[in-house]
Amino acid sequence: MSEKLKEAGFSVHSTDLIDRGYGVGGVDFLSQTTPFNGHIVTNPPYKFAQEFVEHALSLVHPGNKVCMFLKLQFLESKSRRKLFDVTPPKTVYVCSGRVLCAKNGDFDAMRAGGGSAISYAWFVWEKGHQNDTILKWIN
Repeated sequence: MSEKLKEAGFSVHSTDLIDRGYGVGGVDFLSQTTPFNGHIVTNPPYKFAQEFVEHALSLVHPGNKVCMFLKLQFLESKSRRKLFDVTPPKTVYVCSGRVLCAKNGDFDAMRAGGGSAISYAWFVWEKGHQNDTILKWIN
């Protein structure tokens, strides 16, 4: 993901809790406290997705974006309803086709197992946005 953003001309700072050989390893995003005057784009661990969204929104300045690549089912939860009511995403981009997301980049094993049965979407928050969420489809 970082390489594609760099190719598009964006300045990118990549971190991960685990050192996977890309970017800066050993960085716990949820413990970061320095405000960030930019956009945050990530594919968080799904079990911590809400915490990542809330924390990212606390770090960015008004008008900046938080983009999270998440399972589409992130939309369906009573416990996340307050998040959506208080800080609605500006846009949700639903992947109309299945996207392969392979643990540690092992796409061959993923394909050998039959691919993916999971629906994904890009959830885009713009800090300060309070209007209805726009739903769009990609790929």
